[in-house]
Amino acid sequence: MVRRFLLLITLALTISLGREPLSSYADPIAQSSAQPVTKIAQAYLDYFNRALEKQDRGDNQGAIADYNEAIRLKPNLADAYQNRGLAKYGLGDNRGAIADYNEAIRLKPDYADAYYGRGLAKYGLGDKQGAIADYNEAIRLKPDYALAYYNRGSAKYDLGDKQGAIADYNEAIRLKPDYALAYYNRGLAKYGLGDYQGAIFDHSKAIRIKPDYAYAYYNRGQSLSLIGDKQSALADFRKAAQLLQQQGNTEWYQNAIKAMESLQ
Repeated sequence: MVRRFLLLITLALTISLGREPLSSYADPIAQSSAQPVTKIAQAYLDYFNRALEKQDRGDNQGAIADYNEAIRLKPNLADAYQNRGLAKYGLGDNRGAIADYNEAIRLKPDYADAYYGRGLAKYGLGDKQGAIADYNEAIRLKPDYALAYYNRGSAKYDLGDKQGAIADYNEAIRLKPDYALAYYNRGLAKYGLGDYQGAIFDHSKAIRIKPDYAYAYYNRGQSLSLIGDKQSALADFRKAAQLLQQQGNTEWYQNAIKAMESLQ
């Protein structure tokens, strides 16, 4: 009974523990030497690049203030809307992010990163179908977009489509073979389908790539216990507890201890 309860917690955290939220943003703009730059254009470049520097430091509020000025000076350039949308998303303002991504897409209809970012923001509002639609478009425009495959897989998983989620995680892993999060979440999807050996394989791969991946140890322990390998399961729960304690995750440390006790 305890084990089932812990497992339900684990599966419910597929996204919060394994989502890949970061969207790329447009690179700094260099001044062209081919033609003179007007004062307005130079001011735009200065605000835009200063906003990027702030964004790199995690100062999203400061970045937004500079993007506001860049957009005031040149309201028809998509990159500033795209980047401001990412900054708003980073602050939890999903609706504001969507408004900026909409404008970026209006100005630049083939902007794959804007579709991807809008998908993340829609997901943040609970609109998983809308998120999938945007990830679809991002992938159509940029077929090697590993992050879009990954997050589309997570949205499908949440909607109960575990086979579809696995297909997307497969593609994310093909494009990015060291993608620990994709292995981890693919393992959860396989677990949900009753493929415990497949889940063990994927969580083992995640651990090989990221040796301090406490949740992968924990979930591998769950699968091992269900196939009857209690000693290996105990070893995984023990390792998970050690890592979780080091990471200061009290709740999950207690979960790992309870899982160990249920096998002893």
